[in-house]
Amino acid sequence: MHIVTEAILCSVRPHGEHGAVVRALTPADGLRAGYVRGGRSRRLRPVLLPGNLIQAEYRARSEDQLAQLTVELTASRAPLLAEALPAAAIEWTTALAAIALPEAQPYPRLYSALDGLLAAIQASPSARSWAPSLVRYELFALAELGFGLDLSQCAATGATEDLAFVSPRSGRAVSAGAAGAYRNRLFPLPPLLLGGPGAADWPDILAGLRITGHFLARDVLIERQSEVLAGRERLLDRLRRAVG
Repeated sequence: MHIVTEAILCSVRPHGEHGAVVRALTPADGLRAGYVRGGRSRRLRPVLLPGNLIQAEYRARSEDQLAQLTVELTASRAPLLAEALPAAAIEWTTALAAIALPEAQPYPRLYSALDGLLAAIQASPSARSWAPSLVRYELFALAELGFGLDLSQCAATGATEDLAFVSPRSGRAVSAGAAGAYRNRLFPLPPLLLGGPGAADWPDILAGLRITGHFLARDVLIERQSEVLAGRERLLDRLRRAVG
């Protein structure tokens, strides 16, 4: 196996005395793990940071063997890690890819979505600018992993107008008229989840993150991923503080 590709670095784990096991998301070959010799050295530590864009070369005798990986830095996002909110967002989104995606299965659209989100964070560290993209990224990740929400019509009536809630059980939209006595058990549906790109108010952003977080925890990360979910919760705490 020999792959040369650009990639988004998603996770780094120490391995042995000097090396590191790195997982990176590639455009055409999916999430790939590799062993970086000297990965804990002073030279490579600034390169092996989650969120960095790298040129990666994987070599292995077979697909089942952990590949030897050499890396070169293409674009560094290290300066963002000094800012609490961008750092938390990068930590969470890259960790989600590293732990949720099956290895060696291509997700080219998810790669593009993650690359776009990280670029948005880099372009404007102000969370007000990139937080709507974070909601859309989580929604898209659910869809790519086979757990997409159906917000196209009311689950009860089939109506496409007046959609106001999301069922926490089915992930389907519910109209205001059909919610009835169950409305307190449903998630309010923010316009952010229905519209295209653009700005959104903080209440919509936080409501969207509440919905995507529920389904990510229930369907994708399950209980064994408590460490990753803790990273997401740190991000949400910082976002709430930013709102004031």
